[in-house]
Amino acid sequence: MTEQTRPQPNQPSTHTVLLIELALAMGGFGIGTGEFATMGLMPNMAQNLAISEPQVGHVISSYALGVVIGAPLLAILGARLPRRLLLMLLMLFFAIGNFASAMAPGYESLMLFRFIAGLPHGAYFGVASLVAASMVPPHKRAKAVSRVLAGLTLAMLIGNPIATWLGQLLSWRYAFGMVGAIALVTTVLVFIFLPRNAEATHSNPKSEIQSFNRSQVWLALGISSIGFAGMFCVFGYLAPTLLEVTGVSEGWIPFALAAFGLGGISGNLVGGWLFDKLQFKSISLILVWSIIVLLLFPLAAQSIWSMLPAIFAVGTMVSLSPALQTHLMDVAVGAQNLAAASNHAAFNVANALGPWLGGLAISAGLGWTSTGYVGAITAAGGLAIFWWAWKDQARYSETAQREEGLAENA
Repeated sequence: MTEQTRPQPNQPSTHTVLLIELALAMGGFGIGTGEFATMGLMPNMAQNLAISEPQVGHVISSYALGVVIGAPLLAILGARLPRRLLLMLLMLFFAIGNFASAMAPGYESLMLFRFIAGLPHGAYFGVASLVAASMVPPHKRAKAVSRVLAGLTLAMLIGNPIATWLGQLLSWRYAFGMVGAIALVTTVLVFIFLPRNAEATHSNPKSEIQSFNRSQVWLALGISSIGFAGMFCVFGYLAPTLLEVTGVSEGWIPFALAAFGLGGISGNLVGGWLFDKLQFKSISLILVWSIIVLLLFPLAAQSIWSMLPAIFAVGTMVSLSPALQTHLMDVAVGAQNLAAASNHAAFNVANALGPWLGGLAISAGLGWTSTGYVGAITAAGGLAIFWWAWKDQARYSETAQREEGLAENA
């Protein structure tokens, strides 16, 4: 065994790491299935609750708002807890929110319960990513984070199509009940596989808040909030676009969701690999790719055979997630819990912003495929913020080098 492959004194064995990543990824699978199930079941929920499809979009936005509020709040409140215990509590909270959603008597109560279900989302992914990154060498962190986030992308490939099929066959309520059950299974897996002393270090909430206030942290969150909105803009209205524009039956929706999931898995793996190779620069390449994909989406919507590859390509935009998550770990020294959780809050600002902007365009009579053009504009906005962050990072590096040189001369 070489020096590079030999486990470090405080580093778990490869077998243990894989089991822990499996447990953490299961939570991501449940969260991803719950988050995206509403999008696949939009027509069914609209009919069952006697509301419009844009109103179902508000249900999606309610969940996203829960993530935005809950991610930093629960990260701060749970900062003093051992990460193992915090992960289990967050999953139990998520289970309760989804079981309540499954039993919601009407539209207003469903909005409330989806908001509650969204509260633990960001904090869970943030803490899970930190645990995954802590178990591997520094040059493999992004890949470790991408493996944990693979649960989220597998939800797009497997969980969401199953939830959609189950909702079409029985009721959309069964989809949320299934998600609650997955959350309970995750709690058990974390209890079994994550050692009691693994990353039990407590952080100081006050110090995290102080360290969080850095330009690079806020700019990274800005890229997440704006640059990622395009994917949700298209995906949020994918089901009605398939029915109204492509002209296919409901039976095609699970296949379209599976195509999106395959794209998500591919993008997640590529995003982690690309960041390990190119670091922050990789984010600009992902955003340029996103603009191209979103501009081509409306042109592909007329036929299912061009639509499926286009949906796959939109799914690859997920590559932004592991890249930004790892970048935040680099720039948020002293505030990693809060920053890691806030990244998922930012992604869900995008989740709320995308369907909202798409709904405005559709309501204005621009058509279902206008979501592609609206999404391309938001991706371009993310690219502009990246350019700002790149310049800011360069100025910071020059200042640090100048100060270091003055210190050496003194």
